[in-house]
Amino acid sequence: MMLTEKRVVLQNESIQLHINGQTHALEIQPNRLLLDVLRQDLHLTGTKCGCDDSSCGACTVLVDGQPQMSCLMLAASYRNAEITTIEGVADGSELDPLQRGFIVEGGAQCGFCTPGMILTAKSLLSANPNPTDQEISDALSGNLCRCTGYTQIFASVRKAIELLRERQLQEAYSLNGQK
Repeated sequence: MMLTEKRVVLQNESIQLHINGQTHALEIQPNRLLLDVLRQDLHLTGTKCGCDDSSCGACTVLVDGQPQMSCLMLAASYRNAEITTIEGVADGSELDPLQRGFIVEGGAQCGFCTPGMILTAKSLLSANPNPTDQEISDALSGNLCRCTGYTQIFASVRKAIELLRERQLQEAYSLNGQK
């Protein structure tokens, strides 16, 4: 008796994903991971594949402002979400305070984990602009760095907090100066 193998062929789906403020129309198979769509189809390569099982955080993106591991997410499931990758963090040519903090404090090291660290910290700071060291540690606990002991990464987040405060003071001063 001969066994025949039957293969199931998935049909492509037409979807739209909202990424970094832009809408992207895509034809994808329903089992495609968001990480693969970002990197292979949209060429947004800042999101990294480090483990394929959500244990390292290198694939972190923000979904509606919350850090999520794109290596486990089916892209088609996020049609109605606003997705932010590291490419969407800067404001044009002006780096985000977190990006500047990582540069000034040397938090990037090799840079592989940096996008996930920055996006996770961005979510933390949008919810809590003045976190304690323990809150920073807790927030970044799902993001692994193989280069450092995290001291420079925490210093980078602290620097970003300082830069954000300076920006807020400058904006308040500008508003008061116009009155």
